[in-house]
Amino acid sequence: MTESSAALKALFRVACATTLMVLSFSLITPVLAVRLQTAGESASAIGLFAMLPFLSIALMVPLMPWVFDRLGVVVAYRCGLALEGLGIVGYALTDNYALWCALAIMGGIGAAAAWNGTEAMLVHNVPQERRGRLTGLYQTALGAATALGPFLPGLLLLSPRALTLLAAAMPAVGLMITLGPRVGELRASHADAVPAGLWATMCSVPGLVAVAFVGGVFDAGLGSITAAYGSQSGLSLAAASSVAGMLGVGGFCLQYPCGWLSDHVSPRRVFALAGGLLLAASLTLLLVPAWLPLLWACAFVWGAVGSVLYTLTMIRVAHEFAASSAITGTAAMITGYTAGGAIGPSFSGLMFDVFGVAGQSAWLSVLSVAVLLVSRRFSSGIGYGVSGSVRNSPAV
Repeated sequence: MTESSAALKALFRVACATTLMVLSFSLITPVLAVRLQTAGESASAIGLFAMLPFLSIALMVPLMPWVFDRLGVVVAYRCGLALEGLGIVGYALTDNYALWCALAIMGGIGAAAAWNGTEAMLVHNVPQERRGRLTGLYQTALGAATALGPFLPGLLLLSPRALTLLAAAMPAVGLMITLGPRVGELRASHADAVPAGLWATMCSVPGLVAVAFVGGVFDAGLGSITAAYGSQSGLSLAAASSVAGMLGVGGFCLQYPCGWLSDHVSPRRVFALAGGLLLAASLTLLLVPAWLPLLWACAFVWGAVGSVLYTLTMIRVAHEFAASSAITGTAAMITGYTAGGAIGPSFSGLMFDVFGVAGQSAWLSVLSVAVLLVSRRFSSGIGYGVSGSVRNSPAV
């Protein structure tokens, strides 16, 4: 077996383990949101709780290069899976809101290590000529997990606590998958790579960081609050959870085409189209009170475009940092994405509480217009230009 083939097989195991972790998170998030709503918590309180994992990730990601340097990327990754599983077990053992917030923070710390580790290992080890396609396939798997998780309560007909324990088992299985020696040999940077600070890296690609932020709001920041809104509108647990599931369905459907587009269509056109679709769905939200089924359509577009924005930025990072360390490049995109995922639920909950559906529509429309404005700074030629190292590519 060649070294490249062995690395790809090890990456496949890492991708499977991370997919299980995402499936666990997508299952537990709407279940916990509905449990909080039925317990009498406000939309703002639910939004705050949903924000904490992403806030923890955003705060921990800058420390990940240091953690990876001390522990090694694979050991840190495995520890992240373990923390994620232990945090979910805690939700089954208590109903205390304050303790849930603490568990959400612990889970976020674990997710930061697992997420950043996975992306860095993939970016560093995937062959350049297959980068877009394989990245798209990996994101498709994550999209499938994100889509399936919220539907499991309706399919399995288990109690909320049983669903919570099922979700906790998934990271544990993922951890066992990655215990083989081949995974332990994976690296995320070249031995002679010059260390780069996260802030300097983000400043070098500000346009991509901004796009990742918007992607985080739409892809990761709307699941809990849309499920809670559906429950408030009279939907059952299964139906309310399925609204969040539509976010994942959208991402699943468009991830592989996104990989193809990254090599064949100009970034200006891709991001302008993304901004236009997000704006259309955000304005359509105004019609949801009159016809509730439109909520599923809006969620589909938000999830599809939000996840595509993140994938496109990560593909570009793979090119930009191919000759050095993938850790800080992926950390920059994750920071932007998780900042959006952290702010999205809290601010959306506030918009719903204070201004209702109109406020939420206005907030999401502003973000959509921001993508349209940023798209004008991208290259009109083929290739995702973000620095002088890419042809026809002004910095954005």
